[in-house]
Amino acid sequence: MKPAAPSVETQQEAMKIARATQTPGQTKEQTKLIAQGIEKGIAQYKKQQKERQRQASRSKKKLLKEKQRHADDITTESPSTLTQASPAKHANASLPWALLLISWLGFMGYITLV
Repeated sequence: MKPAAPSVETQQEAMKIARATQTPGQTKEQTKLIAQGIEKGIAQYKKQQKERQRQASRSKKKLLKEKQRHADDITTESPSTLTQASPAKHANASLPWALLLISWLGFMGYITLV
């Protein structure tokens, strides 16, 4: 596949740069070749910048997804922590009753022995 031709603006900019760096005795052919090299450099630079922008966009989207997933995890954990806390509350509520029962049984056992 042949790469797309550079834009007219890029060609003009490359020609300006080639003429600005032209040395005495340099032919028009040589100047054109230098301008073409500059065009290729500009095209390569633009490709690199586009790729960097794509990578930055991807990482930004990935970060947003991670934050969203983390927020979703927190909201889904809230109801589950409530259901997990209720058995613990139930166990804590039965503990005083169990202690009361044991103490009454111990008290009755002590009275019957005395």
